[in-house]
Amino acid sequence: MNKTFQNLFDTYNWDDTLASINAKTAQDVEYALSKTKRDLEDFKAFISPAAAPYLEQMAHLSKMTTKKRFGNTIQMYVPMYLSNECQNICTYCGFSMTNKIPRRTLTDDEILKEVAFLKAKGYDHILLVTGEANKTVGVPYIKHAIELIRDQFANISMEVQPLDQHEYEELIEANLYAVLVYQETYHRDEYKKHHPKGKKSNFDYRLDTADRLGKAGVHKIGIGALFGLEDWRADSFFTALHLKYLQKTYWKTKYSISFPRLRPHSGGLEPKVEMTDKNLVQTICAFRLLDEDVELSMSTRESEVFRNNIVHLGITSLSAESKTNPGGYVVEPQSLEQFEISDERSTELIAEMLKQSGLEPVWKDWEAFN
Repeated sequence: MNKTFQNLFDTYNWDDTLASINAKTAQDVEYALSKTKRDLEDFKAFISPAAAPYLEQMAHLSKMTTKKRFGNTIQMYVPMYLSNECQNICTYCGFSMTNKIPRRTLTDDEILKEVAFLKAKGYDHILLVTGEANKTVGVPYIKHAIELIRDQFANISMEVQPLDQHEYEELIEANLYAVLVYQETYHRDEYKKHHPKGKKSNFDYRLDTADRLGKAGVHKIGIGALFGLEDWRADSFFTALHLKYLQKTYWKTKYSISFPRLRPHSGGLEPKVEMTDKNLVQTICAFRLLDEDVELSMSTRESEVFRNNIVHLGITSLSAESKTNPGGYVVEPQSLEQFEISDERSTELIAEMLKQSGLEPVWKDWEAFN
């Protein structure tokens, strides 16, 4: 049997891991701060309650580390939702099968209208997003969408249902660059509560998705947890454990981490464990101090004020003017969103904010050569 992250994951116990994080001391935090190369025990110290008084120090170090590695730049990207059709029940998502909403999947003409709007804004990195509906928006639909727009973008990423290795290989051949797949929560029992029906209810298949991507040879893999479903400290640790395993196993691949917090939607779910703004800053800084090369991404789920500040503390890529409904830019702006956006500023205002902050918004990070 091929070894995957699951083999490593199964050697850890959630409660023991959380107890280990909470047991870290100020001395552990100071020791971790003094090091230049850090490990997962240092990461535990950085996300522990003991690190709270050291947040300013962590933020300063995170800022310096990011600047050294990425310069004064922020990579700009934009999501484009192709469909809100979904066969899963997810308690936290507006697209959940149980929500009585109008379903829509974009046609070729509608995709091109949305793309024309985004290109006019300057975007060259696009993230294609769908609900999880294999028959409607399966591999043939996604592949066709990539082929339809690939000449217009330097970089095409996707966030869709987990696929098999050979399906990823087919899409990579069509010019897919990166895949984002979030475990949502690494707590097995809690995961089952939030995904009672649909293919997504298979925890192990989702957990092994990044391995299938690595074997398929994708350029970049994005992982993360949806903070609020379970204890954010433990979910952060398991995300870091996953990252370190992937980097060691698929060392030619680039990696990114995203930090979504549970946001309101039409179904309504209150966070089980609150993650405050300070907690989120602590987590972002912890990832940067663990790994100076990993890309850290921030979506428009967060507020204007929070995003204005976090761009200095470790974040390397940012979305702007996002619409989380299919056709949301031009075709059908009023359709239901997957979750509520908090930062609704235009692309131009975000770019101006970055420039005023001494940062350069980057729309394209490499040239495609034929």
